[in-house]
Amino acid sequence: MTATTEPQSPPPTQRRSPLRHRNFRRLVTGTASSSLGNAITPIALAFAVLDLGGTVTQLGIVEAVFATCQVVTTLAGGVLGDRVSRKLMMEGTAAISAVVTGALAATVILGIATIPSIAVMGGLAGIVAALNQPSAMAMTKVVVPAEDLGAAVSLRSLLQTTASTIGYALGGVLVAAVGPGWAITVDALTFAVAAVAYAGMRVPHERPPHKASMLGDLAEGFREVMRHSWLWFLILQALLYHLFWSGAHSVLGPIVVGEGIGRASWGFALAALMAGFFVGGLFCLRFRPRRLLSVGVFFLAMTGLFPISMAVSDTLWPILLGAFLHGFGLQVFDIFWQIAIQQEIPEEKLSRVYSFDIVGSFVARPVGLALVGPVAVAVGFDTWLLVVAAVISGSALLSFSFAGVRRLERAPDQAP
Repeated sequence: MTATTEPQSPPPTQRRSPLRHRNFRRLVTGTASSSLGNAITPIALAFAVLDLGGTVTQLGIVEAVFATCQVVTTLAGGVLGDRVSRKLMMEGTAAISAVVTGALAATVILGIATIPSIAVMGGLAGIVAALNQPSAMAMTKVVVPAEDLGAAVSLRSLLQTTASTIGYALGGVLVAAVGPGWAITVDALTFAVAAVAYAGMRVPHERPPHKASMLGDLAEGFREVMRHSWLWFLILQALLYHLFWSGAHSVLGPIVVGEGIGRASWGFALAALMAGFFVGGLFCLRFRPRRLLSVGVFFLAMTGLFPISMAVSDTLWPILLGAFLHGFGLQVFDIFWQIAIQQEIPEEKLSRVYSFDIVGSFVARPVGLALVGPVAVAVGFDTWLLVVAAVISGSALLSFSFAGVRRLERAPDQAP
């Protein structure tokens, strides 16, 4: 008899840990760093505008310029991300963002900033961010093997959420301690860190040659979206979510909760929302269902509990619970959604598909913000919050009627 020794497989946790890949560590260092800074700057910009004597309307215009530039440029970012090196796109846009944000910070610190100059620089920042995002989102599939993709998406989401949560808290502290200009400087430094991290990734620079025009490439990306019923339907669902929820969250929440129960209560509700995101990210590191989207939209339907709690409760704890479950459900869905896209879409089309996802999801947000005031006044705040809950939860549950949503499964090489 001949003795044989079976090769030892690595433990499951080690086998699934994407942090053992150097490129992935560089990627999440860059994206988490940018998320930290991006959470600081909106707080700092608001106070920079107000310190210049700006009105609420002028502050809204500054934010609208950023959002509009970002939406308009995102499709171009998707096309470029599939035509040229994504690594170079990420390095270059992070470096440019550091320069633009640093220049904005300098004008505020030196006292030469004006509201128009802040709006212009904010618009430039929105353009650069839009060019970066599709490439950055598509890069996960490039830097980890297929068997680690699910864990990589979950961990990346968790780290970015954690960084954003810290950034929101840090932003207020920095503005109070050193002023908005120096707070924006921290954002510029986070972009510089991201650029260095991306530069350290060892991934191919070349992309497959493209004979079609940019419009032709964009059309190809649109056809890829329309080829998957689950993809285009859930993008439409995201459009409805942001159309209805953006105003309920940004406008009605501070009034109904902040003025109805106490201003500190709205801060507690937002903290509970972020806690839900964090716990949802941790949950997805271990929970790996076979039917990704069926389970995902079930959790997404939980988002309606937050507006319901605001509408029916005059005490804080149900609102905190609703906020937590909203964040938890949205984070779980988003992670499974990202896994589905990374798994089902060819790598050479990922950036374009992500650009359509971003634009389709957020293009209606400014409309929702503009209309929520008159509509809610006309029908009543509580009534409108219940309508919002019905739309965002109902549209999620409607997804079960699509066979593509019900049947899409995690790839076998990603199974626990």
